Amino acid sequence: MIRHLETGLLDTPFEPYRIKMVERIPVTRPKERLQVLKEARFNLFKVPSEFVTIDLLTDSGTAAMSDAQWSAMLRGDEAYAGSRSFKRFESAIRTLTGFEHVMPTHQGRAAEHILFGLLAKPGDVVPNNCHFDTTRANLESLGAIAVDCVGNCAYLPGRDCAFKGNVDLGRLERAIEGVEVPFALVTVTNNTGGGQPVSLRNLRSVSRLLKARGIPLFLDACRFAENAWFIRQREEPGQSVRDIAAEMFALADGCLMSAKKDGLANIGGFFACRDAGLAGRFKQKMVLTEGFPDYGGLAGRDLEAIAVGIHEAVEESFLEHRIGQVRHLAGRLQEHGIPIVHPPGGHAVFIDAAAFLPQVPASEFPGQALACALYLDGGIRSCEIGSLMFPRQGESPKLELVRLAIPSRVYTVSHLDYVAECAARVFHRREDLRGFRLTNDPPCLRHFTAELAAAH
Repeated sequence: MIRHLETGLLDTPFEPYRIKMVERIPVTRPKERLQVLKEARFNLFKVPSEFVTIDLLTDSGTAAMSDAQWSAMLRGDEAYAGSRSFKRFESAIRTLTGFEHVMPTHQGRAAEHILFGLLAKPGDVVPNNCHFDTTRANLESLGAIAVDCVGNCAYLPGRDCAFKGNVDLGRLERAIEGVEVPFALVTVTNNTGGGQPVSLRNLRSVSRLLKARGIPLFLDACRFAENAWFIRQREEPGQSVRDIAAEMFALADGCLMSAKKDGLANIGGFFACRDAGLAGRFKQKMVLTEGFPDYGGLAGRDLEAIAVGIHEAVEESFLEHRIGQVRHLAGRLQEHGIPIVHPPGGHAVFIDAAAFLPQVPASEFPGQALACALYLDGGIRSCEIGSLMFPRQGESPKLELVRLAIPSRVYTVSHLDYVAECAARVFHRREDLRGFRLTNDPPCLRHFTAELAAAH
């Protein structure tokens, strides 16, 4: 639902844009979908998009770009070095974050790979509120230890906490005591735990604690704008989203970002920081894999799209609609009694698959069972975030979730209502669903390429 910016009253919900171009949505029959799912070995990442009706697998790189972004792309300067497009990109990131040194990469995980390779070594501990999949994989591939320090509320799907992404300061202190800690991360918003925000007060406390111990703090900032919007709604109502974002970045030594989320672009990312020495080392390393520091694996037109999109992402009318869509879908699911993570997050609704399918043990991947059932029912592609994505038991209890990630500016309310109707049908026959077993278990980021079969 859309709330009026001045009064906060509910108005008629509508998209804050007009549609200039449309894309045909594939509509398939259940028999087709079953065959496709079997051929994909029950892994939705392997399902061809022409067989997907509503694609909620991810909001990463799937946004609809604005006319301003498409216009900016036409002036892309494709010079190998000294590109005007890089200068505009650099200026946009500096203006938003306050960080002097800006290095583009082809996406967020490339920035992770380079930065972690520079700073982390085997045995080092790297704390975070919650490490997402590629972050954890990039650290563990170096022999570092990724430690989650989120508060206990994050693991209670039905508990309605305002800032479920907050770092537990006691847990953080224990994690860094007596060990080598090259840096710490805070992910805003916390994707692993349901797209939940981190409060400004918590970020200030984390920053003070780490600074006192000489440990650099980096933000995993791919959804910084959504996080800032939640802070404005729940903690700092007198501030603008842009000003809140500026303070978030001011509390950190740098940030990594996938611009495929709150950059509203289809590809790209960056690392930005204050330390000229670290920036110099990063640039030397990126030449080996990403290319010259002025383009970092991106075309000039991609840099232009990000430079525009990252400012559109902090427009409050956009965020009202974006998060309003999540709330709308969450409300429709709740009307049918479907258990979800409370409160709804910023970019997705997370269904509590463990509560949805109590008869399916974690060893048989209840989240994947539910995700496949949603696809079979209505061609809806979603993403499991549970035992398949995170196979190793960490310090904290796991969640078994299915993420319905809503791409920015892509779907309308009627599409979301369709998703809720399909989910309701699956919920009504939930006792008939069974789990899966792995037939191919890749050693790293297995959810992308794993193959499964029915458990029984």
